Amino acid sequence: MASAAASAYDLAATYLHIKSNSTVVPVEVDEEFWARIHERTHLHEGRMVMLLPMTEDWPTWERHPAGDEIVYMLSGAMYLVLKLPVGERSVSLTAKHACIVPRGIWHTGKVREPGEALFITPGVGTENRPLGAHLD
Repeated sequence: MASAAASAYDLAATYLHIKSNSTVVPVEVDEEFWARIHERTHLHEGRMVMLLPMTEDWPTWERHPAGDEIVYMLSGAMYLVLKLPVGERSVSLTAKHACIVPRGIWHTGKVREPGEALFITPGVGTENRPLGAHLD
């Protein structure tokens, strides 16, 4: 594990899994990563740290029933739209600003200026729905 700690990672290609015991494990990412998250039982606890390009509006709503998510804009700007129990709320995120998305809250992103965002999220149980779908 010492060699992993002494390495540099591109967080867009290799996510970092912060396990419940506070150890960190690099995880290679492919196009099927989130579609197959339920099969990756070794990732079913802790948090994933990842960098994602924000170049266009998200095509889906998502929620994370296993815990809160942190969305931190590194560059660019977007609205993070949350479906809260009291109604829909848009949070404006610009570079160096973050939002905490509460556990189980449906959310989507509307890009205002292309950039990158850092996510710290509990991956297990992540759900996605098309934008026009009914959200429970």
